[in-house]
Amino acid sequence: MKRSMQYLLLTLFTLGLLGLDSCTKDLNRLPYIQVTSATVFSNPQSIKEALAKLYAGLTLSGQDGTNLPDIQASDVGSNTFFRNFWEAEELPTDEAVISWNDADLQQYHLMNWTANMSFLKLMYNRVFFEVAACNEFLREMEKLDLSKFSPQDTTNFATYKAEARFLRAFAYWVALDFFGNTPFATENDPVGKFLPPQISRTDLFNYVEKELLDVQNLLPDPGQNEYGRADKGAAWFLLARLYLNAQVYTGQARWTDCITYCNKIIQSGAYHLASNYAQLFELDNRQTGEIIFPLRANGLTSQSYGNTTFLIHAAVGGNMRASDFGINQGWAGLRTTKTLVNLFPNGDSSLDKRAMFYTNGQTLDIADIKDFSNGYTITKFKNVDSHGNPGSDPTGTFADLDFPLFRLADVYLMYAEAVVRGGSGGDINTAVNYINQLRERAYRNTSGDITSSDLTLNFIMDERARELYWEAIRRTDLVRFGKFTSASYLWPWKGGVMNGQGVDDHYNLYPISADDIIANPHLKQNPGY
Repeated sequence: MKRSMQYLLLTLFTLGLLGLDSCTKDLNRLPYIQVTSATVFSNPQSIKEALAKLYAGLTLSGQDGTNLPDIQASDVGSNTFFRNFWEAEELPTDEAVISWNDADLQQYHLMNWTANMSFLKLMYNRVFFEVAACNEFLREMEKLDLSKFSPQDTTNFATYKAEARFLRAFAYWVALDFFGNTPFATENDPVGKFLPPQISRTDLFNYVEKELLDVQNLLPDPGQNEYGRADKGAAWFLLARLYLNAQVYTGQARWTDCITYCNKIIQSGAYHLASNYAQLFELDNRQTGEIIFPLRANGLTSQSYGNTTFLIHAAVGGNMRASDFGINQGWAGLRTTKTLVNLFPNGDSSLDKRAMFYTNGQTLDIADIKDFSNGYTITKFKNVDSHGNPGSDPTGTFADLDFPLFRLADVYLMYAEAVVRGGSGGDINTAVNYINQLRERAYRNTSGDITSSDLTLNFIMDERARELYWEAIRRTDLVRFGKFTSASYLWPWKGGVMNGQGVDDHYNLYPISADDIIANPHLKQNPGY
């Protein structure tokens, strides 16, 4: 799908997006494009562009990504779904700290956030903006008079609806994971003054599961949709992740189901491991064959300060050369903690090539989070291809790097964990083989191989960090392993002290936005907030 489509849409959703009125009561949406739904949904091309808006909602601020945001914020770059999702998954963990003192951003790593935290409100609003946009798209699609379109158009429309349902399921999965018992609405609910009811975490799990089980049969086969659009592989991956965390969400383990959907992905033959780990985070990562579902970026046609532009610029500063990363300057923000560094044998000099740290002028220990020189920086994400060529934006401002949201390596890790936890449909020898494939890529030989006796839950938790650090999943992992709030696993500044400390378990869930609690009498706040 052409990224230029993302510029075009969609104020035709202005009224429909109020379907979650209480969740967005404080948001200011302007009719940037003076078109009606009747106009847009009368033309196959503009319908496809309307679908593009749903994908764009995960990476762009609004109509053009930089100046016309869907949601008003003091910094247009801070109000994208991806940037807020990444911060909420990474900043409260052992993998990331940020030097910026923007508003209450530091509350993430210090783990002292409240229901009034501005960045959590942005995340919350972004989730339900995406849900509402998907609902309105589906609502409009149901109104179509299919007799006015060709058979091919009708077939395409069925796929578009399945994709919209997948994107809504993904947004609801984030709500399930972050907020637990949340507001809930679908395309079947009225728009306008409707105040959505609160759904329990278990019921929301069941809804997301059912949606994904339905759409898996309606989406194109793995690898057969346009790159960047959802297919069966994306649905299977999200199902595997849902089942991997089912015990957290519902109290009922679903390890066997996780293995089932990992096997579907692996046995499809549509994906294979990249030969070079570093290329997964360079501009030609599409060529690796490992990425199941990316969040697309383009430095010319989908400019945003909140997609991988943020991730690359924010990790560059100090003595680092911005040109090595294909950008014009660093923003001196993101670093990591020594806890992540020490997960690699010999730290930054590890033979494990996944250890991508910059140390010149940086200290391993973090005495002051706000000092960029405190903490090693991560060199993983770059706005250059595997040959060193920079991205398309001649100014070096906006990135072309697609973020690998779902990739095959994670499937191997999920399979191994579910097997170790007692799931059926897999075996320990296959799990060890999958892990060793990752480690042989990392070590470029068999010196890092493990045996079945090494494959423990603690090893898997650490291996997930070594393979997936800064890929927006660490908080979810630590909650599942019982380590996010616990004093049994510490990292610098966890709980607001330099050496780290445990915090109350209510921090395993984020609070529902205080604004929404006030606006919607149906909602009850999560315990502890």
